[in-house]
Amino acid sequence: MLSPVFSTDYLYINMKTNLLIPGVALAIGLGVGFGVGKSGSGSGGDSATAKANTRTRSGERSSAGGDVASARNKKVRSVDEIYLKPGQSNRIQGLLDFYSNLSADQFSAEAEKLDALPFNERLLASVLLFGKWAEVDPTAAMAFTDTMGMTGMFVRPTVLQGWASTDPVNAAKYYTENPAQFAMMNMMGGRGGRGMGGQGAAGIIASEWAKQDPAGAMAWASELKSNKGDAMTAVITQVAKTDPAKTAEMVGSMEVDDQGAAYETIARQWGAKSFAEASAWANGLPEEQRGAAMSAAIEGLAQNDPVGAAGEISKMTDVEARRDAVPIVAKSYARTDVRGSIDWLNSLDDNDAKIDSMREVMPIWAASDSEAALGFIKSQNSPKVKDSAAETYIWSNRASKPAELVEVAGMITDEGSRGRATGIVAARWMQEDKEGATQFINGSDSINKDMKERLLSGRPMWGGDRRGGDR
Repeated sequence: MLSPVFSTDYLYINMKTNLLIPGVALAIGLGVGFGVGKSGSGSGGDSATAKANTRTRSGERSSAGGDVASARNKKVRSVDEIYLKPGQSNRIQGLLDFYSNLSADQFSAEAEKLDALPFNERLLASVLLFGKWAEVDPTAAMAFTDTMGMTGMFVRPTVLQGWASTDPVNAAKYYTENPAQFAMMNMMGGRGGRGMGGQGAAGIIASEWAKQDPAGAMAWASELKSNKGDAMTAVITQVAKTDPAKTAEMVGSMEVDDQGAAYETIARQWGAKSFAEASAWANGLPEEQRGAAMSAAIEGLAQNDPVGAAGEISKMTDVEARRDAVPIVAKSYARTDVRGSIDWLNSLDDNDAKIDSMREVMPIWAASDSEAALGFIKSQNSPKVKDSAAETYIWSNRASKPAELVEVAGMITDEGSRGRATGIVAARWMQEDKEGATQFINGSDSINKDMKERLLSGRPMWGGDRRGGDR
């Protein structure tokens, strides 16, 4: 039986701590579609199919380096050989060449070999392999994900996006005929660009379709029985990148409950291009939609003018909408002037916004001036802001010694947060000085018995054992 391509324990640990799944969700969510090939069969949408096929044929013609790639590929017989090459870009190109020259019946054999690779190599190869397989034989690629256990859930978006990037009509047909296959993906999908999850299945298809035929994509999305709002918002998100004013006219065809996310998407894109136009439009929206749209417009403005965005926040009267925008603005501000960002946050009287902002600003500050960041933590009067800043400082600090970070962890007032932070420090300490860390762990009152046993035995802090890790 094929064991998971990715460590389920790795996923479990990160989900337990409410963090993004670094690498897995991000890279698999990329759904990279490289090379070209014939997608699955099916009926419906001849016009859109013709456009997709035109794109495919164009891609084949433009691949002037195809013969060169084939010549290079004759020298490579396995992924293992590719990973012996120096330079990550050389390896990526080698994988692209290798997978682009596989026949349809060779992909499954290569997919079974992925489990033998170390995690970081497995991750990159998986994205490229399944992205290409989806363009050559998407139904076979999708069927293979059913043999991968829980890991298949994370690979399926790559397959679906690769398929939809060249043949959205048949990808959409498969989706509507096999809804149960994508139920988990839809549950994990984000809305309006604010969610931590990626797009749901309907959103992935609609977004890719909109790049080729926005009208066709919107027509399909509007007829869905479920996840219609997600799909229509995905179309609007894509169109808004180039013509936000046009998408404002499209929202009227959506259900009222789904319009909010669409308005936010438009406002965010429009705000980055012309905040004056975006704010004028947002102020004309129904009252219940106005605050969130204005918040999103300010987030868009922050991409290019964080100081101006900070000034606009002071004009907002919707407290909840303002709180949503503050962390995004603070992060953009901190990228160019972290001290200015902190001074601005200190001027606010919203502790909840400050707490959330610490998770965005503190990593930037800890990397650029850890001493000043630590001084800020020590001087904080609000226990909750201090806890958020200290915990984030510990997670993101790579320069301070573990013994120094233990002191910071001791400043955290919340018992659960203090225990997690102390455990993180101890785990890092074990990597650098096992003897000193062991002494600290045995004498710590902040680390519970179960976590102590795991740390001292070299197991992960939460969940399972070392299955699926690097070998």
